[in-house]
Amino acid sequence: MAITASKVKELREMTGAGMMDCKKALTATDGDMDKAVEFLREKGLATAQKKAGRIAAEGLCKTLVSADEKSAVVVEVNAETDFVAKNEKFQDYVAQVAEAAMETEAATTEDFMASAWKFDAEKTVQEALSAQIAVIGENMNIRRFQKVTEENGFVASYTHMGGKIGVLVDVETDVVNDAVKEMARNVAMQIAALKPEYTNSSEVSADYIAHEKEILLAQIMNDPKESQKPEKVIQGMINGRINKELKEICLLDQTYVKAEDGKQSVAKYVEEVAKANGANVTIKGFVRFETGEGLEKKNEDFAAEVAAQMGN
Repeated sequence: MAITASKVKELREMTGAGMMDCKKALTATDGDMDKAVEFLREKGLATAQKKAGRIAAEGLCKTLVSADEKSAVVVEVNAETDFVAKNEKFQDYVAQVAEAAMETEAATTEDFMASAWKFDAEKTVQEALSAQIAVIGENMNIRRFQKVTEENGFVASYTHMGGKIGVLVDVETDVVNDAVKEMARNVAMQIAALKPEYTNSSEVSADYIAHEKEILLAQIMNDPKESQKPEKVIQGMINGRINKELKEICLLDQTYVKAEDGKQSVAKYVEEVAKANGANVTIKGFVRFETGEGLEKKNEDFAAEVAAQMGN
């Protein structure tokens, strides 16, 4: 298939690889973006994230925590433009969606959309959304929601960049005071900033590790110097790089962003605060929503659109 300049540009932005390398990768994979990223990784040419989502759609993420802080919800509602995302009517509507999601018994977004709208029982959530679309004049979508409950502690929340990122943190603890709450908020900010994929390494599947080892082995075999090293050394290199990667994608293994020594892990930070407050604290899990994550943005060229309508 023909490889367009826009696809080459997109792959460059996703991986940090050179233009010709990106074109070669796309050509070798028939334009499949995910396969092209892996192709570049195997060649040791990709410098950005392994699996970059196309962050594109506009909208808001909204968190809501119950009065007793035992439960919370985060929702993502999309709109077409950032202009609408900043609109007060849209923001009020997203707040209503969060309230409805907090109370719903629906387990999936599909079931939630079919359930009664909290603020008008004669309408479903979907019908209420359609009414909002008519009022605001732009296509909108309730993309997802997730609830977190913690009876033996509390749920912390954090919203970044006015709603671009929403985070919930499940904190099991026998002491709930200002210091422990501040620690939980700092952990939530860590999640927003460094985007971990797992809470700890025990959550990482064996399949994921095996796949990463295959990629790393391919990188080594494609390097004239490294490929000549003994098998034992190569395996040591692979394990070392896997461990380094796990420290980047596992929350508790990450370096705490506010660490005074620049080395303290998140796990050590949590442990330090727990000890200082005579508490037993466990970060059981987290939810991180980023607006438009994984969605393709409509790339509008308004000048071209007007010209097309005028027949030029």
